[in-house]
Amino acid sequence: MNLLIEIVAFAVAIGVLVVVHEYGHYGVARLCGVKVLRFSIGFGRPLLRWVGKKSGTEWAVCALPLGGYVKMLDERDPGPGIAPADLPFAFNRQHVAKRIAIVLAGPVANFVLAILLFAVVFATGVMEPVATLATPAPDTVAARAGFEGGETVVAIGDEHGSETEPVRSWSDLRWKLLDAAFDHRRVVMRAHDGHGTGTYDFRVDLSRVSEQDVSDDFMAKLGFDEGGALAVAGVEPNSAAERAGLAAGDVLRAVDGKRIDGADAFIAYVKSHSGRPIVLQVERGGAAPNLLALTTTPVAERDAHSGHTIGRIGAALATKVATVDVRYGPIDSVARGARRTWEIGIYSLRMFGRMLTGEASIKNLSGPVTIADYAGKSARLGWVPFLSFLALVSISLGVLNLLPIPVLDGGHLLYYLVEAATGKAVSERWQLVLQRAGLVCIVALSAIALFNDLARLIHF
Repeated sequence: MNLLIEIVAFAVAIGVLVVVHEYGHYGVARLCGVKVLRFSIGFGRPLLRWVGKKSGTEWAVCALPLGGYVKMLDERDPGPGIAPADLPFAFNRQHVAKRIAIVLAGPVANFVLAILLFAVVFATGVMEPVATLATPAPDTVAARAGFEGGETVVAIGDEHGSETEPVRSWSDLRWKLLDAAFDHRRVVMRAHDGHGTGTYDFRVDLSRVSEQDVSDDFMAKLGFDEGGALAVAGVEPNSAAERAGLAAGDVLRAVDGKRIDGADAFIAYVKSHSGRPIVLQVERGGAAPNLLALTTTPVAERDAHSGHTIGRIGAALATKVATVDVRYGPIDSVARGARRTWEIGIYSLRMFGRMLTGEASIKNLSGPVTIADYAGKSARLGWVPFLSFLALVSISLGVLNLLPIPVLDGGHLLYYLVEAATGKAVSERWQLVLQRAGLVCIVALSAIALFNDLARLIHF
């Protein structure tokens, strides 16, 4: 069933993105007076085909759905030639400004789609974890800034404390820190402390963050892990936890008078106290919880992995994360959608540039297998996560097509910009040489992306 969801979600995602991208080219070409011969979704043998009555454009859905193209009337294409009456409608006869607009239209359409998708997500609202921090690992950026764990970040600003922006959720904090880390900036983070006694400013130095640290798990590398209350998910019968009176739903606040910093720290404490009583401060109840002091003695057991004697109380744990409904008005949603699209686009360009210079790993490249996997996962989570995923891939497609590689839109755009600057078109001989070089680049990138997909799939 999961495989079917992944296939359907992948087909929908690729279909939507290809149609939007190619329709961008098609729509602007028609506005510029260029005759479009064919609009194809996919490659290979056509499965469906029809001809528009007014435009004369052939529309086709082909067997291989990984892409698409718009074929315009062009004198440079091999064939019987173009009738004299159709010459004014040929792509190559258009002013260079029109050709630039037609080439740009595809990637721009992808960016516009991303803005609209993000706007729908922001306007609809989504439940996200609040920006509560876990206890940072020693000698991390977060630890050096003074965070102890339990703080909830509410705002972030520049190093002088001005131009402060609110932080509404964990993902909001992540994007703001990612932007600051890429620019190697120092920031001030305003947070409520974990004891409910006040709000404090923490100066966070991101000026020395290496390029290798800015990766998928960069938050953990900086010491910013997602925190929350540690709750009891279940209690084993006849266990030390049951004898002490622990129950599912209890929230663990302290052990022997020390605040609990997370599941790992609590488990380590219990293991080190086999046969010795410990006092748990527990919060029980709903709107008006009661604080209880429960005493339990961890049972001594032999650890199968280490062979050492450890303590165990027989309670299953779960992190209870507070959430917030992140929702904006229609105008603000569009503005935030545009900003998020810009941020992701710039991040993608920077990451690609650093992969070329060796400052970032090429393992960040992903291919169709990974895209299908994430498409399926996001679709199973709901339509809002799927729209967010679709917006991310749409931005990636737009950025990829703007790269100055012949064969891609960016390569053609480079030709026309040179023509606009010099007044002379790039010779067909040079275009042929560059097209071949560009094809080699695309094949190499595709091979690396496919290798990364397989590496993730079989874990080698």
